[in-house]
Amino acid sequence: MEECDVLIVGAGLAGLQCARLLGQEGLRVLLVDRKSSLRERVHTTGIFVRRTLEDFDLPEKYLGPAISNVTLYSPERRMLHLSSPFAEFRVGKMAKIYERYLELCRRGQVQWLNSTRYLDHSVTRGEVVVRLDSEGRHKSVRTRFLIGADGATSRVAHGLNLDSNGEWIVGVEDVFTGIPLVGPPQLHCFVDPRLAPGYLAWVVNDGEEVHVGVGGYSSRFDPVHSLQLLQASIGSIVDLRGGFHVERRGGRIPVNGVLKNICNRHGLLVGDAAGAVSPLTAGGLDPCLRLSTLAAKVVTEFLATGNSEILHAYSGNRFRTRFASRLFMRRILSKVQNPQMLELSVALMRLPLLTPIAWHVFFGRGSFPTVDECPVAVPARA
Repeated sequence: MEECDVLIVGAGLAGLQCARLLGQEGLRVLLVDRKSSLRERVHTTGIFVRRTLEDFDLPEKYLGPAISNVTLYSPERRMLHLSSPFAEFRVGKMAKIYERYLELCRRGQVQWLNSTRYLDHSVTRGEVVVRLDSEGRHKSVRTRFLIGADGATSRVAHGLNLDSNGEWIVGVEDVFTGIPLVGPPQLHCFVDPRLAPGYLAWVVNDGEEVHVGVGGYSSRFDPVHSLQLLQASIGSIVDLRGGFHVERRGGRIPVNGVLKNICNRHGLLVGDAAGAVSPLTAGGLDPCLRLSTLAAKVVTEFLATGNSEILHAYSGNRFRTRFASRLFMRRILSKVQNPQMLELSVALMRLPLLTPIAWHVFFGRGSFPTVDECPVAVPARA
């Protein structure tokens, strides 16, 4: 039977980050994903915020131009313009970033297995035996530790008896190229429960790519129909007719905050599987990278020492306090269905005393804790 130190299910940003760091530590890592290519079914818009850009070594050539301007639109399309002196956002070309990370993984001790699904696992004498389906052929792999990086509806979470996401929004967007940029790169956000109940519609135009999307609670809208309505109404912002349609993306976005129980002695969860997404903005790339980096530190130390107390550093309860205010705002947003209420809210944010609140939502640096704030080492016993 094939053996490895760590088996990671899911090769999105979370799984790739974990695999890369664990491989650098000399661990034998098997990374599997049901996709045949990392270019298939990219779900995220790929907006990286300033704090992520400053703290992580992302491949520069796969990042779009900097965005420092945001326009917020009320249901009646009244505008609130926000500008920052910093480069606040950059849109990553995610398929190329994934492929770059996979290349770095392969330079380490990471084995890559595509077109492979996680079926289930069992525990025998303290080791995890994982059953996989690789292009219709079943195989078993013995591993010392299992990591679920398999998205919002994680099968690995169920297999490990860890928490699962219970609240999410759904999003769908179209990506275009070849559209001339008028003015500076900009992020346009539309607060309108008729288009995006419980969340936002958006247009991101950085001069290289244009992303047009909607997100909201699936029980309240038809995402594809809302996307069509949005695209038909933004001619004054961007002319899509001359562009080339690259792809359509979509998927579930968990908005319940980091889950409480995301780790045990047999495995753990990262990325969307762990709920590492801001409940308010639905931004997941920064929490994903930070939580995955911490996971790699915890797993490396645990496998080196066998001390299960090290795993306590990876409890979701430690991080949920950072999401408390965002969870509160999520509860409010989930209940707001009246366009007039949101019209009033945006009007109030245009007041000089309240505009800093909107500025903080879009440009604030509060996020998932840095790994340095989450010590892993366990003090020696007296």
